[in-house]
Amino acid sequence: MKSSFNDIINSEIPVLVDFYADWCGPCKMLAPILKQVKDELGDAIKVIKIDVDKNQALAGKFQVRGVPTMILFKNGNQLWRQSGVLQKNELLATIKSHSN
Repeated sequence: MKSSFNDIINSEIPVLVDFYADWCGPCKMLAPILKQVKDELGDAIKVIKIDVDKNQALAGKFQVRGVPTMILFKNGNQLWRQSGVLQKNELLATIKSHSN
């Protein structure tokens, strides 16, 4: 998982990583919002989900203390991160502001 994760976040296309857990209520609320964001932005963004219980080393590397935590990467650089649920419009505005 590690090498492919690094390959993914080194993309010129912004990559939104959702660190989540199956037992997390807010994570379940975020899932359809992320789908709407992906549907609206299409190929302008990649959205990937990382299960923190199955990828503890990766979650530790990025100091994910709570779920959901979203991190936006471009060219391997972390542009933005936030824990908790954002509404679709807030998330779209954040992504667009960091995508230029």
